[in-house]
Amino acid sequence: MKDMKIYSLNNLVPSTPVHPGEIIKDEIEARGISQRKFASIIDCSYTVLNEILNCKRPVTTDYALRIEAALGIKACMLVNMQGEYSLQAARRDNRMEAILSKIRSAAAVF
Repeated sequence: MKDMKIYSLNNLVPSTPVHPGEIIKDEIEARGISQRKFASIIDCSYTVLNEILNCKRPVTTDYALRIEAALGIKACMLVNMQGEYSLQAARRDNRMEAILSKIRSAAAVF
């Protein structure tokens, strides 16, 4: 028992959200569809799709709906995954943390 660590809500580390591009990439690879073919299917440029699949571009609601139509992956799931991923990235940004810290200090006065 002495080796067990006790965790409180204050020191839990959140899991790292997955960019939805990773899920989409896995799915099209599993189905044997090339990125170029899939880009054509969803009426998207290859470059944009490749950036989404490589987590360099967000999945917008527009693309989420197109992907849902093509693969059956729920658009709301893709959009929610993107939101979680984007929030986590923003929380890790030092500039954003400085802004939030300043806001918290100012709001503490109220």
